Amino acid sequence: MSYLYHDENIIKSLPEDTVFVFGSNMAGNHADGAAHTALAHFGAMQGVGRGWSGQSYAIPTMNEHLQQMPLSQIQHYIDDFKIYTKNHPKMTYFITSIGCGIAGYKTEEIAPMFKGISHNVIFPSSFRPFVERALPKLTRHFLRTVFNDAIIFSTADEDVINQLDLSESEKSAARIILHTQMYPTDSNGRDRIFEISDILHTLNGQIFEWQSKSEGAMLFGGVILALLELYNINEKDFIDVWQGEREIPAPKPENKARKQSR
Repeated sequence: MSYLYHDENIIKSLPEDTVFVFGSNMAGNHADGAAHTALAHFGAMQGVGRGWSGQSYAIPTMNEHLQQMPLSQIQHYIDDFKIYTKNHPKMTYFITSIGCGIAGYKTEEIAPMFKGISHNVIFPSSFRPFVERALPKLTRHFLRTVFNDAIIFSTADEDVINQLDLSESEKSAARIILHTQMYPTDSNGRDRIFEISDILHTLNGQIFEWQSKSEGAMLFGGVILALLELYNINEKDFIDVWQGEREIPAPKPENKARKQSR
């Protein structure tokens, strides 16, 4: 079963059984963006920066000083919201682009946090590739289409991705790996330079040629790391697929840990 999606236009009314879900700050200062809409039209209350109020539900993405929260803390509040939707299944939840406005996060950093939520929600359309993740099998054609300089260094331009000779599910996978922050730190602030350097060392001379660990090479390696973690594979798997020796099916949801290099 797929989720429902909305076109992200500004709305001022919803059916009585539908809750407006917005990103907030712990001070409950609903002055801008979706928070202001929640205050003006959906019963949000000044001073209430978390949870249910009126026909709205606030998920904090900024602290009481109106500063950006760490992603790990936002995940905690989103997990609470997941439980709330499960415990109130007769309601529908209209989710806005939480954390992607004033809080300053990217869609690819926030949207995956909602993966696995109950299906009584309506997501922004921009969340779709990240919450459904209908990943395709990993093929030589996919790797050789995506992993070239023209694509990696295109800043993941949507027009470039749309013109690739890939299926829609393959394009969704390309968006995920090209948008996932890895270098020099990942979206949780973890230093990934050592892991990327290890990938570059393993693949150098095998299928790519890097003269040095330049910034460009590190960025390229960061995209490869994003793919390895998304599919729970290692460098040897990547080489096998690149050379056409085998294809790798989409990972099962419970397989989360990346395999160690052989």
